[in-house]
Order: sequence, then C-alpha cells, then structure tokens
Amino acid sequence: MHPTPVAIVGPTASGKSSLAIAVARRLGGEVVNIDSMQLYRGMDIGTAKLRPHERGGVSHHVLDIWDVTHTASVAEYGDIARSTVERLRSAGTVPVLVGGSMMYVQSVVDQWEFPPTDPDVRARYMQLQDKIGPAGMHERLRAVDPAAAEIIEPNDPRRNVRALEVIELTGKPFAASQPPKDAPPRWGTHLIGLAVDMEWLGPRIEQRTREMFDQGFIEEVRQLRECGLTASSTAGRAIGYAQVLAHLRGEISAEQAYDDTVRATRRYVRRQRSWFKRDPRISWIDAADRPEEQALTLLDTWGYHLHDNAAE
Repeated sequence: MHPTPVAIVGPTASGKSSLAIAVARRLGGEVVNIDSMQLYRGMDIGTAKLRPHERGGVSHHVLDIWDVTHTASVAEYGDIARSTVERLRSAGTVPVLVGGSMMYVQSVVDQWEFPPTDPDVRARYMQLQDKIGPAGMHERLRAVDPAAAEIIEPNDPRRNVRALEVIELTGKPFAASQPPKDAPPRWGTHLIGLAVDMEWLGPRIEQRTREMFDQGFIEEVRQLRECGLTASSTAGRAIGYAQVLAHLRGEISAEQAYDDTVRATRRYVRRQRSWFKRDPRISWIDAADRPEEQALTLLDTWGYHLHDNAAE
C-alpha cells in the first residue's frame, strides 16, 4: 500500500519549511516543494530557499527546475509535482508537500481540469492590457470577479489576462473553473495549515526581509538580471525581486525596496490566509505554539508511523 502524502501549507514566514523537515524526518519522508518561486534556479535569498546544509539530511524535490527566463505555468508544475509524488509513493516514501503558493497547491492535491484557451480572446486582452496597464486590467478583473482579484497579484499581467480569458470562455467566475475545496484531496493527502496572528507574523516578515537584504539579496538580483531576469518575466514579478529590480533601475532607494517588499509580503499574506481559510480539509495548528508537537499529534491520530530519529 502506497503511503499517504502530507501537505504543510500557510502564509509566508510562518515556519513551513522547518516544520516540513521535522515532519519528514519523523516519517522517513522527503519534501516536495510547492512554492512557485523556489522553482527558479538562483532565486535563493529572496525566496528563503533552504540551502542543502539546512535541510536536515532530508531530500528535497521540485526545486531549481526553471531558468529565470522561463514563463511559469501552474499546469506544467502540476504535472512535474504529481509525477514526483507518485514516484515517491511507489518507492514507499511519504511525500511531504510544503509551500504557500495557492494555485500550485491545488494543482497537486486536487483533480483540476484546466479550462480551455482561445488565442484570439487572449490576444484581445493582451492588447487591452498594453493600453491600460496591469493595474487597469486588475481593476477590470475585480469588477467582473472580485474573488479572482483577491487571489491574483495586481502586478501579474499574465494571470490577470488568463482569468479574464477563462471568465469570457466559460461564462462563469474564474473560481468556478477550479476544483471545489470540499472534494477529497488526491491520494487522500492530509493537509496541515499553520495558523498565524499578524501581531506575531508581522515582526517575522520584517526580520526575514531585513535578513534577506543583509545576506546579499540586491547582489543576487543583480546577477540574475545578467542571466535574463526582467521586470516583465514571471520570476521578475516575484515579491522582493520586483522591488529590487526597481531599485537597480534607479527608481527607488534600497531602503524603499525593503519597505515595499515588507508591504507587498503583508498583502500577499492576507490573500494566503483568506484562501487557505476557505479550505475545510485543512487541519490547523498554531504556528506560534510548538507547531512540531501539534503536527506530530495529528500525524499520530491519522495513523502515520513516527520514527524516533528526529535528533539524529
């Protein structure tokens, strides 16, 4: 019988990565990444990607698979991640999925039939976006589908266009094309969510962002720009990277890039909390109160075999 995966989800800076390692070690499992920006090679500091020596001896999968010039695709990622999970399960290894990228989580744990595309419809919206800009497109999306606008970044022109395309082609809200959140998750996956209070998380976001800049984040972005990172690319719109690119163009100071990154992270966290809160399949634990103990209690309740090797 193939093992049942565990997914650890929740907002940025809530401690998902460290919890995933602790859980994987106790289950003899391996980590599968579901953070959309950790898929890019070289995007390390700004995504808080754990370095190999920080991974506790646990194998990590679906990291560093794309160049920064690659246009991200939820469908493409889902195919890669699902095949990785299947391979681990076939080998008798528990996959521990971890990340906070909302639609990427869905692409793995849900039966998601991606809606159709129409090149003519998409081209028309692209032309409109050229006229009114990404912010204008996001406002247009908000007018026809406020729920979709809540989960899609205002500065993500590709996804804004895609959402409007889907709405036009299906005649339904963008969310209607997504799998229902009350459907059984693929493979019977157990989902653990890290619940946070913003009074606790806010200082962690600021500290993490300050550490990023202190560790050479600006230099990382400068080097990635030489490898093709641009403001219009998927990777270049990532939180932090977009702000530092603006600094490197001379538009804002380094301190302003830091401040803007903190604000953008806080906005994204609000969307993450709202999105995951609507999923009734998630079992929530308090991120600020011994989350590992809480997670292990859940795993024991669910019948997982816990190895006594966490301290090795």
